[in-house]
Amino acid sequence: MNIRTIGKIDRKIYSCITKDIVTDEVIITDERIQHIRERYPNDYECYYDAMKEIVEHPDYLIETNKSNTALVLKEIIAVNNKVFKVVVRLNTSTDNPQYKNSIITFMKINEKEWKRLLKNKTILYKRE
Repeated sequence: MNIRTIGKIDRKIYSCITKDIVTDEVIITDERIQHIRERYPNDYECYYDAMKEIVEHPDYLIETNKSNTALVLKEIIAVNNKVFKVVVRLNTSTDNPQYKNSIITFMKINEKEWKRLLKNKTILYKRE
């Protein structure tokens, strides 16, 4: 399985999801890239470079119904004020030691979806 390193998380920020974070490295697998390409055509190709910024400097971390997983929201001014949603699964001590923090999915979202998520979901972290 081919994996690509995306960046490194700040464990202090992501500790609101779980204190048990084994590594700060964030990766994406070829299988997940294929998933993104199939469901959100062109988002991966157009915004791949934004992923590092999103996971390293999130605007919000939102609770999900999956353990050790968060929805990462980020507005990137440099990319024409686009807003993005990334799902990150954190690697904990109960996981396979070869695993890393992984991007599960990634997409550009619209302002309406951004506002809906912030209104209806539990915010675990908000950038000051």
